[in-house]
Amino acid sequence: MTRREWLALISAAPALGFKDAPTAPVAVSKCPSYDEDLTALLAPMFDRIGGLDGLVRGKTVTIKLNMTGSPGLRFQGLPLGVTHYSHPKMVASVAHLLGQAGARRIRFVESAWGTGGPLNEYMLDSGWNVRSLMRAASGIEFENTNAIGSYRDYARVKSASGHIYPAFDLNRAYHDTDVFVSMAKLKNHETCGVTLALKNCFGITPASIYGDDAGRDEPNENPSKGRLDVCHLGKRQPSRNAPGELDPSSSREQGYRVPRITVDLVSARPIDLSIVDGIETMAGGEGPWIQGIRMVKPGVVIVGANPVATDAVATAIMGYSPRATRGTAPFTNCDNTMLLAEAAGIGTTDLNRIEVRGVSIADAMYRF
Repeated sequence: MTRREWLALISAAPALGFKDAPTAPVAVSKCPSYDEDLTALLAPMFDRIGGLDGLVRGKTVTIKLNMTGSPGLRFQGLPLGVTHYSHPKMVASVAHLLGQAGARRIRFVESAWGTGGPLNEYMLDSGWNVRSLMRAASGIEFENTNAIGSYRDYARVKSASGHIYPAFDLNRAYHDTDVFVSMAKLKNHETCGVTLALKNCFGITPASIYGDDAGRDEPNENPSKGRLDVCHLGKRQPSRNAPGELDPSSSREQGYRVPRITVDLVSARPIDLSIVDGIETMAGGEGPWIQGIRMVKPGVVIVGANPVATDAVATAIMGYSPRATRGTAPFTNCDNTMLLAEAAGIGTTDLNRIEVRGVSIADAMYRF
């Protein structure tokens, strides 16, 4: 962000909602290991933020997992769930509790890297016990949202923030649902500083349309690459069937584009529940392809109804200020996604306005 852009943002703060952005309680608990009873840990956490029953009973719940990068890319040969993927035990516990709360259908989704094939096969490649996961609750489904998948067409969702894209064409699983859950990992991110509930939703874009090998005019329903050229660098536009950029002459810098596209996506597909797993994870980047990463064990879980408030608490637990601006760690080379989301009226980054229930930020802190 240039000095002029920053001054304009600050001068417009009251109108943009810095002071009036919504807030909601965030629950924090300590958990030293995935061998703990995660269901017993999570149940009271959900109760502290208002409970699951009223949110999910009789409804379809769609859960965006974090399975970034190919299953073949592992850090020091460790299981993916203890480094940079959602952990299957955590996923199963969440599914079980949703089922107990009366969810009619539980749909796990992810835009699986480099494929438009079935998500459950991608999970098998990742070392997951899919049969065990399906026993966690009734009505469990899987959808790879990297392409059109099991649907006949895409859903167009309009962005309320309108930084880069006015709207997105997404797999219909994100549209045909009652409740949307972002299930993230507590991690740094090379481009965005941190990747939590908000940034997890960057991956809802289908590579069939927004991927490097997307079709020029129509989607490529067999994508095999990521989203570097279209989303990160803006070297090309998405398939012409989908809306193009609002301003193709805007900055092509990743630290400018990726935070804004993330906010555009979250404003188009709002998050109803955020779950951030920080039991075991990695610091220094989002995956094993980033140099200088290291294993860390913060031993913490964070849940909340508002994604910005949840990410703000999670960022503070990582030892950073959620209101830090570009040039301050962890946002050394990027704009702060949370501040952009706050300006869009999605939620607050002001820790003074966020009620933390359970373990305090100070007691949960693990400096990344």
